[in-house]
Amino acid sequence: MHTLAYDDVKTAADRIGGHVRPVTVTPADPASEPYELHLALELMQHTGSFKARGAQNFLLAHREEGTLPAAGVTIASGGNAGLACAWAARRQGVRATVFLPATAPRVKVDRLRGYDADVRLVGTEYAEALAACEAFAADTGALASHAYDHPLIAAGAGTLLDEIHRRIPDLDTVVVSVGGGGLFAGVATAARHHGIRTVAVEPENCRALDAAVRAGHPVDVTVDSIAADALGARRATSLAVSAAQEEGVHSVLVTDADIVRARRTLWDDRRLAVEHAAATALAALTAASDGRTAGPAYRPAPGEKICVVLCGANTDAADLTRPAPTTGTR
Repeated sequence: MHTLAYDDVKTAADRIGGHVRPVTVTPADPASEPYELHLALELMQHTGSFKARGAQNFLLAHREEGTLPAAGVTIASGGNAGLACAWAARRQGVRATVFLPATAPRVKVDRLRGYDADVRLVGTEYAEALAACEAFAADTGALASHAYDHPLIAAGAGTLLDEIHRRIPDLDTVVVSVGGGGLFAGVATAARHHGIRTVAVEPENCRALDAAVRAGHPVDVTVDSIAADALGARRATSLAVSAAQEEGVHSVLVTDADIVRARRTLWDDRRLAVEHAAATALAALTAASDGRTAGPAYRPAPGEKICVVLCGANTDAADLTRPAPTTGTR
C-alpha cells in the first residue's frame, strides 16, 4: 500500500510557493460551544478550490523533469480537479483535455471552458469519465493526471495544513471533507507531523474511505449524496486508506440534511457560498439532535482548537435563496 511522507508535502510547498494563494484562516468561535473554532477559507483559492495546489505541484514537477508531452495533460473529474488542471495547464502553456460525467454541475462545465479546456462529458459517474480519460491518454500520449489518486496531487493538497499550522500553532484538530481522499491524505500526513488530529468527514451514502477502513483496503461503494459531484468517488485512494490507519485520525459520517443545513448556515451567518462538499466538513460539528439523529458526528472536548477546511466554492449560489430541503438523505 502506498504511503505519503511529510517530506513530500514540504517539497510540494517549496515548489508551488508563489503559484497559489495562501489560505485565509478566520476565527468562528461558536458562542454556545466550549471549543474554539476556525475556518480555513480555501474556497478563495485559484479556481475556487484546494485542487489548484495539487494541480500546480503535478505539472510543475513534470515541467522540472521535462516530461510534459506535446499532447498536453488530461484528467477525469467531478469538476474541481478539472478546473484546477485546466488552470494550471494554461499557466504552463499546455493543452488540457478534461473528462466529466454528464451530471457535472453546469457552473463547473462553463468555468472549464473559460479556461480553454477541451471538455468531454461521459457517462453519469466519475468512474465512467475516468475510463474514457485513461483511453484518451493511451491513444494520444497525453499526460494523465488524477483528481486525487497520485502522490504529487495529495502532497500539493497537504501544503494547506502547513499554512493553517503557521497561523494556529497550537491547533488540536483539523476537519476535512473526503471524496477519493487526496485532500485528506495530504492534510493528515502533514497534521500527523505537527501532532494535530484529523477528522475525515463523508456523507452517509458516499463513504468510500469509511468502507475502505472497515475492509482494510480500498473497496467500491455506491454513490448517492447531494455532495456527490465533488465527493462521489466510488473508491478511496490507497494513500488515503494508509493515512486513515495512522494514529490521530477519526472518520465520521453525516447526512445530506446536515450538509444542506451547514451550507445554508454558512450563507445565512457569514455570506459564504460554498459547495455541498465544503459544507460536509462543517456538518460534522453542527448536526442537530432532533430525535432522529444523535447530534454532531464529532464532539470536541472543552477548549479544543479546531479548524474546519471549507474546500470549495464552485456552486450555484442561486439555490441558497430557495427553501431548504426537509428530507434526510437523498
